Amino acid sequence: MSFLRRRKPKVVSNTEPQTDENDDKKDRGKENHKTTKPSEEKRKPKWSCVDSCCWFIGFICSTWWFLLFLYNAMPASFPQYVTEAITGPLPDPPGVKLKKEGLEAKHPVVFVPGIVTGGLELWEGHQCAEGLFRKRLWGGTFGELYKRPLCWVEHMSLDNETGLDCPGIRVRPVSGLVAADYFAPGYFVWAVLIANLARIGYEEKTMYMAAYDWRLSFQNTEVRDQTLSRIKSNIELMVATNGGKKVVVIPHSMGVLYFLHFMKWVEAPTPMGGGGGSDWCAKHIKAVMNIGGPFLGVPKAVSGLFSIEAKDIAVARSFATGVLDKDVFGLQTLQHLMRMTRTWDSTMSMIPKGGDIIWGDLDWSPEGYYNCSAKKLKNNGTHTPGQIGKGNTSSKAEVNYGRIISFGKHVAEVHSSEIERIDFRGAVKGNNLANTTNCDVWTEYHEMGVEGVQAVADYKVYTAGSILDLLQFVAPKLMQRGAAHFSHGIADNLDDPKYKHYKYWSNPLETKLPNASDMEIYSMYGVGIPTERAYVYKLTPPSECYIPFQIDASADGGCDDSCLKGGVLSVDGDETVPVLSSGFMCAKGWRGKTRFNPSGIRTYIREYDHAPPANLLEGRGTQSGAHVDIMGNFALIEDIIRVAAGATGEELGGDRVYSDIFEWSEKINLQL
Repeated sequence: MSFLRRRKPKVVSNTEPQTDENDDKKDRGKENHKTTKPSEEKRKPKWSCVDSCCWFIGFICSTWWFLLFLYNAMPASFPQYVTEAITGPLPDPPGVKLKKEGLEAKHPVVFVPGIVTGGLELWEGHQCAEGLFRKRLWGGTFGELYKRPLCWVEHMSLDNETGLDCPGIRVRPVSGLVAADYFAPGYFVWAVLIANLARIGYEEKTMYMAAYDWRLSFQNTEVRDQTLSRIKSNIELMVATNGGKKVVVIPHSMGVLYFLHFMKWVEAPTPMGGGGGSDWCAKHIKAVMNIGGPFLGVPKAVSGLFSIEAKDIAVARSFATGVLDKDVFGLQTLQHLMRMTRTWDSTMSMIPKGGDIIWGDLDWSPEGYYNCSAKKLKNNGTHTPGQIGKGNTSSKAEVNYGRIISFGKHVAEVHSSEIERIDFRGAVKGNNLANTTNCDVWTEYHEMGVEGVQAVADYKVYTAGSILDLLQFVAPKLMQRGAAHFSHGIADNLDDPKYKHYKYWSNPLETKLPNASDMEIYSMYGVGIPTERAYVYKLTPPSECYIPFQIDASADGGCDDSCLKGGVLSVDGDETVPVLSSGFMCAKGWRGKTRFNPSGIRTYIREYDHAPPANLLEGRGTQSGAHVDIMGNFALIEDIIRVAAGATGEELGGDRVYSDIFEWSEKINLQL
């Protein structure tokens, strides 16, 4: 059948190219590929900067959580194991070491925290602070500072007229040892000392944290919170419940001045004082071991009140010009901080005391020939005034430390006869600055006017004797309140009845130590760290809502004057308090029987030469002399534990001095 016939195959000629069909298919494929490629590219997502940021943040967060997991999963001894593998075996903590020697808890211990290191919590607030009842506004995580900064500033400020609570706000100190064991998570204050005391048998019933609201003037802590009465009652209770053993008091920083005030308050008759009688301290206190005490004030307090600056802020302003001064996210940082801190009356307690006699004048200061670049020789022996101070002087030009504020580097260096000054005290103030109607924060500088600002600069240079007049001119409300609570002079006659007023009690130059000859007073502080002593200032260009004065970070001494860096003149100290302030009273003012120490209380100076941590694993170091880090210094902790366990100053070895404090003290012509 025909339909079953096989189809004849097509015959292809040998002369005909066999690749035509294949080439056509390839050409069609290329055309199809060209037509489909643009559509495929359109469907492919594009990579953007947002994607990169998200991936970067995700990577950082994932890495952080992974490292946090490893940290929590590792054995507690692992960091110590790594440190010992790098540096060798670590020394025993002081508590462990002294327990092996047989030391045990004996005298109850009282801690007195300083400024800013004690926690503050909210008990009543405005609507913006909803949900913060009994939450820490100061200390802890500082979370509310980032979440609602203006609300935080509002609640941390005090009333500018009374120096007490603002209406509708109650912020109170945290109680117990947790009030100041850590300032923030991982940043210890008293925690290391408390832990080492616990190793020889101390516990909460034999340790007491005398927490107080460090923003208030000292007498107002009693008026508002009865804090001084509570300290008195707790010390009496601790002595009574520990077999009559007297307490060892350990104040730090401004707590040194606070407890000096307390010792006069507790003896004074009621209602101004505690009514304890003239022998109360003799009956209840074995020793007062002051750590980093600003007995005679700190120049850093002047720059803080004058321009809300210190060395670190001045450096930050030089790198990021105008950032801290301008309105950033609705918060003019420095202006708000200035308004807040100028309501804290306690800052007045740290203005330099003693005037030009103590701190020097235009052409003289006790530390005049201090060489900032000199390397001091370590010496752990016991010293007398004649044995120290020979290694730190130099042939370099004298530094004018007496000029606490100078407008211009030239003014800070030349002889006083070359300085032309115009007295600012009679200058007329006036509100004629640049437009301030849009300011969300008002400072007292807005009330000075251009003439007032210029008058301050025209006076050129300020010593400790004129600083009070300067602050009275630029911060009249603060100084008016502070004058009722603090004094900064030198008493001519301590038997004058006026010195019975509480405004003089925190000034060691205007009050007597208690009549307690068996009591001991220690001055314990770090040395070997450049510490702020004087400042070079400049005027800032007028603008809206500005602070007209600023540390001149461009002022530098170079090789000729290594003490002047970034507009700050430095001297030996613990980074916050100069040696002169920490050591003078125990070196001379209270040494032996003087009019400031009529009963002859024994005084000792214990200095700790600063040594930075050897590596990152060592944390803040066990040999640090820095103002707060010294609280973890093993040598200081050992000294405290030995005294708490019954040792005397002589058994510790008497004075231990690395600085020129005795030499500097002898230069001060103070009637004793």
